[in-house]
Amino acid sequence: MKKGTSLLSVFIILGVLFWSFSDLQPSVSKEKQVAPTDFSLDNALYHLKNISQKTHHVGTKEHKNIQQYIVGELEKLGLETEVQIQTAVNRKWFAATTAENIIAKIKGTTNGKSLLLLTHYDSNPHSSLGASDAGSGVVTILEGIRAFLAKNKPPKNDIIILISDAEELGLLGAKAFVEAHKLAKNIGLVLNFEARGSGGPSYMLLETNGKNSKLMTEFMASKPNFPAASSLMYSIYKMLPNDTDLTVFREEANINGFNFAFIGDHFDYHTAQDSYERLDRESLAHQADYFTTSVNYFANSNLENLNSEKDLVYVNFPFVKILSYPFSWILPMIILAGLGFLILLFFGIFCKKITIKGMLKGFVPFLVSLILCGVISYGFWKLILILHPSYADILQGFTYNGYLYITTAVLLNIWILFKVYRYFTASAKTNDLLVAPTFIWLLINVFVFKELQGAAFFILPVFGALFILGISIFMNLKKNTESILFVVISIPLLYIFAPMIKMFPVGLGLSKLYISGLFVALIFGLMITTFHQKESNHWLQKISGFLTIVFFVIATYNAGFSLDNKKPNSLVYIQNSDTKTAYFGTYNTVLDSYTKQIFNTEYTAGSIPDAETKSKYNTRFQYHKETDFKAFKASNIRIELDTVINNKRFVEVVLSPQRALNKIEFHSKGAIRLDQFKVNDVLVNNGKPHKTRGGTFLIYHLGNEDKAVTLSFSLKKEEELEITINEISYDLLTNKAFSLTPRSEEMMPMPFVTNDAIIVTKKLPL
Repeated sequence: MKKGTSLLSVFIILGVLFWSFSDLQPSVSKEKQVAPTDFSLDNALYHLKNISQKTHHVGTKEHKNIQQYIVGELEKLGLETEVQIQTAVNRKWFAATTAENIIAKIKGTTNGKSLLLLTHYDSNPHSSLGASDAGSGVVTILEGIRAFLAKNKPPKNDIIILISDAEELGLLGAKAFVEAHKLAKNIGLVLNFEARGSGGPSYMLLETNGKNSKLMTEFMASKPNFPAASSLMYSIYKMLPNDTDLTVFREEANINGFNFAFIGDHFDYHTAQDSYERLDRESLAHQADYFTTSVNYFANSNLENLNSEKDLVYVNFPFVKILSYPFSWILPMIILAGLGFLILLFFGIFCKKITIKGMLKGFVPFLVSLILCGVISYGFWKLILILHPSYADILQGFTYNGYLYITTAVLLNIWILFKVYRYFTASAKTNDLLVAPTFIWLLINVFVFKELQGAAFFILPVFGALFILGISIFMNLKKNTESILFVVISIPLLYIFAPMIKMFPVGLGLSKLYISGLFVALIFGLMITTFHQKESNHWLQKISGFLTIVFFVIATYNAGFSLDNKKPNSLVYIQNSDTKTAYFGTYNTVLDSYTKQIFNTEYTAGSIPDAETKSKYNTRFQYHKETDFKAFKASNIRIELDTVINNKRFVEVVLSPQRALNKIEFHSKGAIRLDQFKVNDVLVNNGKPHKTRGGTFLIYHLGNEDKAVTLSFSLKKEEELEITINEISYDLLTNKAFSLTPRSEEMMPMPFVTNDAIIVTKKLPL
């Protein structure tokens, strides 16, 4: 390949890469004057600034202030607003609280199914400002509804607005609404606006108990300008250790819906840095586009039955936005590709365009490349942790310089690929080298058909590879023409899969860099007709190697913590009221100036016996240290009932906090089975037995309306019952019993764990 042609090929590839990312979300410039009936980003940002000044998790004064602000804004729009106050329990999350949902309704002109607009207004305990998660959803709905009402065209369907509460605690507001509110009975479709980071494109993730074809057809009929979706995404979403409010509607009420959520800048997720300033304006504009197109469409379409009898494979595709086809095509497409592959092999060998020996040898560099890219990408993350051990304390697994590390890893993989192929195949025929990756891609599609049909669009690049192989066998084009043509044919491959190389380590953490490495190797293999270089022509290898070093140096230079990229850390005080002992604990693997004010000398590695609290990632204390017993008051415990009737023991206990608490955790020493288990007179698990293997079986988050917590249940009289409670308050740094030095401005509370907390542990006298 001549250098000029090679350069042109590279420019085409870079252009496609830019195109594949830019197509996923809108760009934002300074907002000009907009019509009253249009969505105003400035209006939305005005609301966002007002509701993300302070943390506003359940039970705080600010939580009530935000609630009143949202109610006031909805009433300004002329909507009658209700605050539903209802205790809810989510057995899956072991969570309960008294939720306070904000509900409004726009009356439609017909009596069909309702459209529900959904997001939540609580922030994550205890330090998140909640600008993205889910302040962005709140302001999207507030401003979107304002613009919708300004058109003065009543919708055909009722539009219900649910700004739910306690989503962060276990989807409890959604559960309260579905279980106890009359408006939940007539919902046909849910549109949920969420965030799992502070930037990036907003992905559409549909939820349905049935098939997806009708939902996808209707979604595309709404004509979103920047649809970002694939049938693989929902499968990935289900792998994550979290759900959304929409999950409750699907699981408990069989209601279909769409999640619209952005996941970029994942390092801000649930942190004190989830602020108004750090929210990506393009991400908010993307949510606005989804809202405008989908509400205008679904408010006036038939929502009576969006279930269907077939599934669609769908994926972002050049020029058509979303390409889709039925699941019933998957096997025929694999068979067709397999037959085409065999036919081309026959003619290739017959015409001497493919050699048996050459194509067998071609498996060596491809398989070596796959293994090396996967292993080295995984090792690269391990190296990063060795160089920067504090990264282990970023529980999201995605660092502030994570995008630089992804770029470095991709460039390193490209360098490896050039090196491997140059070592094994400098004199090999290009056609021979294309056989192995095409065959492996075919095998992947067989696996996909068996195990993960949502990823069936993986067959599309195979047809591109077969097309390239066919041209090479049956046509005698000039090398320069051939090279450019093959790059053009590879455009769908790059367009579809390049964003995935970025998406996986962003959404799942940098520990999943090996997935990106495998994708790079797979893509390179199918594009070997473009990248195969002779001995004298390997400048792309040199450039990729040089850029690997450059980006790694830049990433290392930006590896530290700063005012804009704060270091997460933790301190917790644990008091055992039964043994009269007390400890400090920290989740940090690397101690800093803040944690060393306690853990300076004579501390112990490991956790504290019987003092663990429930956390998202099952994070344990890394260090603990015995300290002074402060004698904080435990709750007043009243045993209202403890009696045996017909071999069953009936218990009712009331806990009245003696200090300001945020949550109470209930732990059983061993496995127990609770019958007719109630929390604040709300039946758990629909009255079915509540079984636990031991450990945490309930976390009650105290809301503004909670003065006491009541548990009642029955069990077999012979069953051993030993329950310990952890009473938790987030006031370690403000409590007068302590004189701790606050964090520096380059630090913030570690998310996803009980932090800045005073924990009082006590056994229930049962």
